[in-house]
Amino acid sequence: MKLFKEFKEFAVKGNMMDMAIGIIIGASFNKVIDVLVKKVFLPPLSLLTDGVNMQNKRIILREAVTDANGTNIIDEVAVGYGVLAEAFLDFLIIGFTVFIVVKFMNKLRNRAQDTKDKTVVTPKDIELLSKLTELMEEQNALLKTKQ
Repeated sequence: MKLFKEFKEFAVKGNMMDMAIGIIIGASFNKVIDVLVKKVFLPPLSLLTDGVNMQNKRIILREAVTDANGTNIIDEVAVGYGVLAEAFLDFLIIGFTVFIVVKFMNKLRNRAQDTKDKTVVTPKDIELLSKLTELMEEQNALLKTKQ
């Protein structure tokens, strides 16, 4: 029972739940980006390159050898640089999107932590720390004038 209780405390902690939510959203986000790259960005790129499909682009190092029946005797060896280009495009899109989301979230967090901005509700801990800082500054100013 002690092990179950410890696991329950671990699983219910905020960080564990935040991480689980992040992983689920990340998996869904990956599907969205995959469709965005394959169905939105690559078709115009393919049109610009005269209908060339990037996934099929490769450098063949050794041709496949087949017998008279059409069965492979020796498999083809090729470097698939088109798939690499697609993965790199995925990376750039994901990186840029995450950058924009983090920048937006930081902007919202900074607004929420600004105690002078009354348009956004400031968290209580930030409000208390701000008041403590102001009181300490006032106290330090009084102590300096008395010296």
